[in-house]
Amino acid sequence: MSDPETLEAEIPSELAGKRLDQALALMFPEFSRSRLTQWVKEGKVQVDERTLKPKETVFGGERVVLLPEVEPSEQCQAEDIPLNILYEDNTLIILNKPAGLVVHPAAGNRTGTLQNALLHHDPSLATIPRAGIVHRLDKDTSGLMVVARSLQAHTHLVAQLQERSVKREYQALVQGEVIAGGTVDAPIGRHPVDRKRMAVVPSGKPAISHYRVEERFNGYTLLRVSLETGRTHQIRVHMAHIRYPIVGDPVYGGRLRIPPGLPDEVRTVLQSFRRQALHATQLGLVHPDSGDHLSWQAAPPEDMQQLIEVLRQWSA
Repeated sequence: MSDPETLEAEIPSELAGKRLDQALALMFPEFSRSRLTQWVKEGKVQVDERTLKPKETVFGGERVVLLPEVEPSEQCQAEDIPLNILYEDNTLIILNKPAGLVVHPAAGNRTGTLQNALLHHDPSLATIPRAGIVHRLDKDTSGLMVVARSLQAHTHLVAQLQERSVKREYQALVQGEVIAGGTVDAPIGRHPVDRKRMAVVPSGKPAISHYRVEERFNGYTLLRVSLETGRTHQIRVHMAHIRYPIVGDPVYGGRLRIPPGLPDEVRTVLQSFRRQALHATQLGLVHPDSGDHLSWQAAPPEDMQQLIEVLRQWSA
């Protein structure tokens, strides 16, 4: 294990009145609350150069210095899996994830994931939670992701996500002809009956998606969707909620709508597209070290481009 890094942060004013362990869990979500509490008890957390107890109240504005100990994950092994890396420096990796690649190991997917691939690409990522992965994409969603190469960068990028300052834009091919752009502001949580699915529910967490029309076809629309929040399956759930489900979505798409007069060859291409037509096409953020605003773009993969082109030709 490499030497741990020191993490420093200021307790935000909106956390005033919370217990120290609660505030730390919100400030450093890459670590579990139990682990943070243990570090407080061990004196690895200093608040304005003092050692506090986990249950002590914070007032906002205090300076926190954290000396974490991150053990290399023994459950995730390095694997030689090709990565499409668009940008790389000592702080960040920006990659274009293909559809079909699972991000994190889980039950039924212990190997062959993006995390396995990252550990092979850079073994030092073993000392960072989830090999530096800051946010995730669903298995069958393609596109841009950022990976942090240090704990400090990871914390900085997670904070940007929480502040909603990271620009994430997606291309989504949906069923139906969307008239105009708009915003979906609807909370998302676990489906009340099917716990494997997400749904718009009153008790869910806030979720906001903005969408605009990029191109219309007969019976379908290509949208640009930007996220303010990052809930599980957010775009897929929101688009289905407003009755414009994403083409090919096996969970939220429902039955494929076939427009009148659809040629057989177009029908065949649509029916053979067995994943959600969703691609993370643009990513913008502030570099944790330089402070520069950086952005990247990536075109959709070939199968999605072919689908769009078939619909474009039929609609011309």
